[in-house]
Amino acid sequence: MSMRNAPLVDHGGIASGGEMTTWQTLRRGLVLSPELRKGIGVTVLFAVLSTLGRILVPFVVQRTTDDGILAPGGADVDVVIRWVTVALAGVVVTALSAYFVNVRLFRASESGLATLRVKAFRHIHDLAMLTQSTERRGSLVSRVTSDVDTISMFVQFGGLMLMINLAQITLATVLMFIYSPVLALVVWACFVPLFIIIQKFQGIVGRAYTRVRERVGDMLGAISEAVVGAQAIRAYAVEDRTAERIDRTVEEHRRAAIGAQARSVLAFTSGQFVSGLTTAVVLVVGTVLAVNGRLTLGELLAFLFLVNLFTQPVQQATEILNEMQNAVAGWRRVIGIIDTPADVADPEDGIVLPRGPIRVAFEHVGFAYPGGEQVLHNVDLAIEPRSRVAIVGETGSGKSTLAKLLTRLMDPTTGRVLIDGTDLRRVSFASLRQRVVLVPQEGFLFDGTLLDNVRFGRPESTEQDVRLTLTELGLDGWLATLAQGLHTEVGQRGESLSAGERQLVALARAYLADPDLLVLDEATSAVDPSTEVRLQRALDSLTRGRTSIAIAHRLSTAEAADEVIVVDAGRVVERGHHSELVRRGGVYTGLHASWVAQQQAL
Repeated sequence: MSMRNAPLVDHGGIASGGEMTTWQTLRRGLVLSPELRKGIGVTVLFAVLSTLGRILVPFVVQRTTDDGILAPGGADVDVVIRWVTVALAGVVVTALSAYFVNVRLFRASESGLATLRVKAFRHIHDLAMLTQSTERRGSLVSRVTSDVDTISMFVQFGGLMLMINLAQITLATVLMFIYSPVLALVVWACFVPLFIIIQKFQGIVGRAYTRVRERVGDMLGAISEAVVGAQAIRAYAVEDRTAERIDRTVEEHRRAAIGAQARSVLAFTSGQFVSGLTTAVVLVVGTVLAVNGRLTLGELLAFLFLVNLFTQPVQQATEILNEMQNAVAGWRRVIGIIDTPADVADPEDGIVLPRGPIRVAFEHVGFAYPGGEQVLHNVDLAIEPRSRVAIVGETGSGKSTLAKLLTRLMDPTTGRVLIDGTDLRRVSFASLRQRVVLVPQEGFLFDGTLLDNVRFGRPESTEQDVRLTLTELGLDGWLATLAQGLHTEVGQRGESLSAGERQLVALARAYLADPDLLVLDEATSAVDPSTEVRLQRALDSLTRGRTSIAIAHRLSTAEAADEVIVVDAGRVVERGHHSELVRRGGVYTGLHASWVAQQQAL
């Protein structure tokens, strides 16, 4: 990959694309959204027809004045009527052409930007969990929503006007030179300095709008965290501090937006000033030429119309170029997401492994977070098929990292993780997700019914399949306590259920998915003791006949396992049965003593 095309990574780990120029960004955007270019030739043709209708008016004014109103033998009404009819026809052509340009641009932009949204959203999911965590969720959401909206507004309005304005400026210039080369040069002499200033000014405006898009992301991030964490905010009585934080992000966005708008208004008012100055100069010089017989009254009037047709799009162009910088700033942020390399990617022609009990192996595995210390050190570990293993250790020992590597939420820095002798990096995601299921500490539920959430991993499952699953897990009694049963709405993030109930749903979801390897990150941690007893019996049937690995924070999990693996400071230091390790007098003995003391304290 050349340096020119290499993705640029900002401080948060997400590529920013901030060093791309405006035109590089636009070209890259068109590559990512090819629908924007579809049928562009026909759209430009309609834009030119729309412009020709406008350009026809000055010509009609000149002919009506010189050949009709000021005709040598007196006013010629027929000539006036003929040219007015031509003008009306031109107006109709202009209106129809503008309609078709609008419709075609809207259709192309919505199709192209829908493609862009989908690409950005899917790539966010392809990014490693570690990469996603470097940027706040609100900021990620803003890249797929509000940033794309700024592009949409520009493409649908600015893109249309830019095409029409460029055509209008070109045709107006040609006609001005035909009517009076002297006055045409006067017009361009007034506007060339403005064009140079605007070109230089675009970089300043672009940076200002980039700051605006960044502040939008910060603001959405702060607001979304406050909404999701409302319970914790109230529990710790930090409403004022949270409000101050949100107020600060809103104020920073306000200042950035005002600063960007002030810069864009400066460019727009500069265009207005030069337009007014140009009209005045043309009127003076044109009057002199008319007095000297080098210009007729009709030609002078037509030229003044042409000056208006020239200056109007120039003024609009300054505003459109500023809006383009806002859109480009959003485009860069979206491109930054798409250009961020996926550390954990679905391999091309990935291997599909046959179903059956899984053998797990870690070979010389090491892992370190970017910029951090080593978390795992040269881990060599083999777990036989159909065995139930508990991994234990103190907080920060690396046991949860092993689970994330095993489910390929992250890849090891060194070494390999294998299932059935195959490196996980060579296994297709579809095959891996079918064979390996992770049940995290906090079961995430989606807004919908209990039925929808249990069969999330197997949507083809029937309601009877779900009922049977809950019965086999011993949860039919709990289901009977819900007024709507399986059709109970769980709310966003499952907020209508307790933490323990959400975990029960997550376990039922894993059971129904029927994996060959079950990875439990202490999935019973949020369940009350009485429910845990029932659930433990169900887990016995769930794990029977398949390989299961549990990240254990509770003594009961380790006691029920066939083998316990002890992790300390990123190394596997002990392994064996619970009773054997308790007698050994090593690290596990100390952990066991702490667990027993905690239980007695309760």
